Amino acid sequence: MKLVYTHQNGILVGSVKALLEQASIKVEMKNEYASGAVGELSAIDSWPEIWVSNLDEERAKIIVARLQDNTPREEWVCAACSESNDAAFEVCWQCQAFPPIAP
Repeated sequence: MKLVYTHQNGILVGSVKALLEQASIKVEMKNEYASGAVGELSAIDSWPEIWVSNLDEERAKIIVARLQDNTPREEWVCAACSESNDAAFEVCWQCQAFPPIAP
């Protein structure tokens, strides 16, 4: 298992978990209820964490990187079905494929 995301805000971690699961990546969330241990543990050690299998690590890291990328996006054409998608779409509206990875 590999750690791919952690944050002090559990809502953000839950959103990342949902997006990874939507991409058919099996996710394990750790420290979901560890905030009560602050004092016994350092605050950062009690942040919720998203872990994935070694096989899914690269795909998961790409999805997390896209979420953290704040550069303006342009319309894109789906490589799977050739459908035009608005820049706001995280996945193709027609076939749910992910957009091409920017270099």
